Amino acid sequence: MSTTRRITNPWTWQDQFGFVQANTVEAQRLVFCAAQASIDADGNPVHHGNLSAQLTQAFDNLEVVLRDAGVGLSDVVRLDYYTTDVDGLLARWEIISTRLAGANCRPASTLLGVSRLAFPELLVEIQATAAAT
Repeated sequence: MSTTRRITNPWTWQDQFGFVQANTVEAQRLVFCAAQASIDADGNPVHHGNLSAQLTQAFDNLEVVLRDAGVGLSDVVRLDYYTTDVDGLLARWEIISTRLAGANCRPASTLLGVSRLAFPELLVEIQATAAAT
């Protein structure tokens, strides 16, 4: 069975942010990822105080996890962003939209502002759900 995906967008305002209101998916396999952050291979936070670098590292880590699970960023149907700096993340949205566009990824998404993440040095975490055959 191949994966089929139907995008639901009753409006167009979300297009500028690179996400969709809903993905309806028929798939054989779902991959639920833990939130990924700016953590090195030994579990240490990196890029302290640099939101752009942390965002890039979180996406790099997410792609490693997805690849190891046998899927890719293009298979992601949901991305949730957790950040301690919503305004800072929105100011760097180009990093997100470029990464998603490069992978032809149009996920349903939520952005949440939180007071703190797992390690105090972390500014952003990205949680994903992927669907594949």
